[in-house]
Amino acid sequence: MLKITVAVLAAMAIATPASAQDANAGRTVFQAQCALCHSAAQGDNGGAQGPSLIGVIGRDAASDSQFAYTQALRDSHLHWDKATLDRFLTDPASVVPGTAMAVAITDATERANIIAYFTALKDGTYKEQAPRFGPPGGGGGFGAFGGGQPQPEGDADWKQDAPGRVHRINTAELPAPFTTPSAARFPRVVERPADAALKVPAGFEVNTFATGLSGPRAMQVAPNGDIFVTETSSGRVKVMRPSADGSQAEKIEVFAQGLRQPFGMAFYPNGDKPEWLYVAETNRVVRYPYSVGDTVARSIPEIIVAQLSAVGGGHYTRDIVFSPDGKRMFVSVGSQSNVAENITKKTPEEIKAWESEHGFGAAWGDETSRAGVLVYEAGIDQPGRVFATGIRNCVGLSMQQETGDLWCTVNERDMLGDDLVPDYSTTVKEGGYYGWPWYYMGNHEDPRLKDHRPDLAGKAIVPDVPYQAHSAALNLVFYPKNAGKSAFPEEYTGDGFAVFHGSWNRASRTGHKVVRVLIEDGKPTGAYEDFMVGMITEDGNAWGRPVGATVAKDGSLLISDDGTNLIYRIAYKQ
Repeated sequence: MLKITVAVLAAMAIATPASAQDANAGRTVFQAQCALCHSAAQGDNGGAQGPSLIGVIGRDAASDSQFAYTQALRDSHLHWDKATLDRFLTDPASVVPGTAMAVAITDATERANIIAYFTALKDGTYKEQAPRFGPPGGGGGFGAFGGGQPQPEGDADWKQDAPGRVHRINTAELPAPFTTPSAARFPRVVERPADAALKVPAGFEVNTFATGLSGPRAMQVAPNGDIFVTETSSGRVKVMRPSADGSQAEKIEVFAQGLRQPFGMAFYPNGDKPEWLYVAETNRVVRYPYSVGDTVARSIPEIIVAQLSAVGGGHYTRDIVFSPDGKRMFVSVGSQSNVAENITKKTPEEIKAWESEHGFGAAWGDETSRAGVLVYEAGIDQPGRVFATGIRNCVGLSMQQETGDLWCTVNERDMLGDDLVPDYSTTVKEGGYYGWPWYYMGNHEDPRLKDHRPDLAGKAIVPDVPYQAHSAALNLVFYPKNAGKSAFPEEYTGDGFAVFHGSWNRASRTGHKVVRVLIEDGKPTGAYEDFMVGMITEDGNAWGRPVGATVAKDGSLLISDDGTNLIYRIAYKQ
């Protein structure tokens, strides 16, 4: 056991509240707050984004050999007993300055319950009780929730995935909520089978561009062709310099580190000679001085936005993009919860007052300044304002070059059944409201918040391109005109490529692929087709979890994969 300071021992003496020891309630907290990154039980999500918490009670911090922890946590010498976990979860950043763990659990009862859940799992006494949520009036809305074990895939829809297969989700024909139970089948990343092959359309080929990364996520291409990539969990930005033929990363260097869950990046100003690299951390935006060709930051970052929201926890990835004229900076901020389960009701007068300050359809309480897109005037030292609301988790922001439209690629809500609610990519209108948490896909009311906001009925914008529910859509890049040696055929110019990380809240696996979003005359058709598939095994597990996409200087499409810690390169063979 590692040494623990006297101060830590004193803190450990503080017992968790005796009045709150509900392991099943703790599991609910875990699923809402932690399951985005961690697994707590076998058959859970496999810890693809964060370290496994299986058996966390009684082990040393930073002891999962499969995860690259921050130096701060490795140097903390903490030992995870109940009191230390309670102290850490109260305010991770103050206990371990520099940790990438950003999700504080400030409620003492919730902390006690989640620690009780971890303890019950460790000693084998956990028994699942009735779920917290389900169909109105009770029933089995979570009949499959919590199983997490592989189930026979049979004729699962993903088995029909193939390059060129067209999908179109009709929002007028969605099933009713709770038509199926709400499953919990977190993807377990398995070793790539010897006979597994990625499938792409004829004329294209896939190779590995870079390996040895640590949870690579969002990417941006510099004017000279360098590819910047965020390693969110490790708090780093790296630079990959392509080889002369563009087929692989010839050199990989750390550009910056010590960041708090960095995700989106943008060069500014637009064009061939940017002066800054902007990075969106989980609750602020910083920028580094940049000259084309830099592979190491020349100074510490300058803070541009000190705080995006006063409410922490929940979805933590933030993306960033500038308007074509460079005058506005857009930042996406995901929700704190699945569907604002704890939101209170307001009177019409209170709603009017709230929306006058926070935007039409904006949620309140724990969701203040969350679940939407913020906009800041570039070069002006003034607070940002709400640009659009009702967007549960806009993981990826994109700018459509052809039209100048802003797009969001969105993880929608869970726990309504296998086919609800579709993820989506959509143009984002200024002042637009997209439904969350009270409505989805237009005028479909979420039964868990029934009659909360009748004034919003019929006012939510229907997204442009709905995707198969629970695909975990994370990113969208539009293919530009490109004359590089690996450029795609002209028919692909202007189309989008969306990346699906993979499902957890669906009985049968979906996602784990890259799709082509079909655009005609600058407008989305609403349809998309499979482009790169093949990551799901016969038993429904997966050997890859694609995250981000960008177009390299030579026209090839690069795809990051944080499940296998590598970058794929898709090129057209001319």
